[in-house]
Amino acid sequence: MKKIVAVVLIAILVLSAFCLFRDLIIKSVISSVTSNITGAPVHIGGFSLSVIKQSVKITNFKMYNPKGFPQEILVDIPKLGVSCNLSALIKGKLHLKLLDFDLKELVLTKNKEGKLNVDSLKVVEAGKEPKKEKAKKPAKQMAMQIDVVNLNIGRVINKDYSVGEQPVIKVFDINIKKTYKDITSVQQLAALIIAEPLKAAGIQGLQVYAATLLTGVAALPVAAVFTLAGKDYAEQDFNVSWQEAYAAGLRAIKNAGTLKNEDSVGGVINADVGGSQVTLKLKKIDEGKTRITVSARKFMLPQPEVAAGVMYKITEELK
Repeated sequence: MKKIVAVVLIAILVLSAFCLFRDLIIKSVISSVTSNITGAPVHIGGFSLSVIKQSVKITNFKMYNPKGFPQEILVDIPKLGVSCNLSALIKGKLHLKLLDFDLKELVLTKNKEGKLNVDSLKVVEAGKEPKKEKAKKPAKQMAMQIDVVNLNIGRVINKDYSVGEQPVIKVFDINIKKTYKDITSVQQLAALIIAEPLKAAGIQGLQVYAATLLTGVAALPVAAVFTLAGKDYAEQDFNVSWQEAYAAGLRAIKNAGTLKNEDSVGGVINADVGGSQVTLKLKKIDEGKTRITVSARKFMLPQPEVAAGVMYKITEELK
């Protein structure tokens, strides 16, 4: 009886080890392939494959900026779920029935030379190659079919390093869900993930949009959703003292724009940030908790992306 139990335990350990190494190998392959396609470093935190359920789960997927940009995150996807048809692999085709992922944030970065990180990705550069280069026969890729893609878009962060040592930061809270059908290439999927959040934020004139059209993804209308309506403030509670919050807010305001006046007793700071009139207000919740509210307006119109950008800087100060 003891021998049977020992054999069963060994079998379980061997199977567990096999699954672990299998997942590690697949995770490494996915990271390598994605990096090669986009031209940007990719890191995957966790990966698990269920053969019985024919499903895949990926956690903490992060794509970083390509060469020539600050070593910061470009795309952050905390959760990614896939329902796949494993039998299609026998026929040499990657068939995903459903791809469901949460895009926490996409960071649009302009470097000191005025170049954009998203326009420096391989999926965009490919669309700018000379005709002679296009005539070359491309490397054969595995046939691919994704039936449905559900994309939850969180926010877009816009960082501009071309204006000085400290970047001008704007944050667009999107918080929408989009569904797409019949995706037939990795390039098409990559272009969709990069371009659609930027369109939803109303950011125009990027070369990545042209790459999206070349890959066959239907273009969504570009809407400046923050221009005429909506709240003009960003608000967040921090587990710090009133004095710490005020000091961080003052540093963030000075880095972001021009300080106009401050009231250290009342906890109010006024500044000009990129032509917008910004006001920071503090409220003491208790001894170790403070609420910060940042509002921004330009020509009497709300500028929530500017307010959220200042809040982003404050959050960085308080890390």
